[in-house]
Amino acid sequence: MEFKKDNTFFTGRLKSFRFAFNGATKLIRTEHSIMVQCFLGVIVTIAGFYFGISKTEWLIQTLAIGMVISIEGLNTAVEKIADFIHPNFHEKIGFIKDIAAGAVFFAAITAFVIGLIIYIPFLF
Repeated sequence: MEFKKDNTFFTGRLKSFRFAFNGATKLIRTEHSIMVQCFLGVIVTIAGFYFGISKTEWLIQTLAIGMVISIEGLNTAVEKIADFIHPNFHEKIGFIKDIAAGAVFFAAITAFVIGLIIYIPFLF
């Protein structure tokens, strides 16, 4: 299958959107870590409605959810590329994959702290 670039603005953007939507769908359907992150995102969204969080809290919570899911998606892409390039275990590939996973860890910890800051006042 040959890729043919679409140079028109409108149809080119529509195709880009379709590719992005397909990628998001593949992530959600095939990657367990993304499934977990999406589930947690739904849980804190329900909690937000339940506790009636402020507009600012909604903005920060939404950014945190998007940040974690986005970085998790990038981590998945790094892992897939690394596995494609070098399917067998290799120390340098493992190092690269660990760094990508570390980025997810930082995002998840940040989101967790944001969740604590938002929800602890409602719980205590």
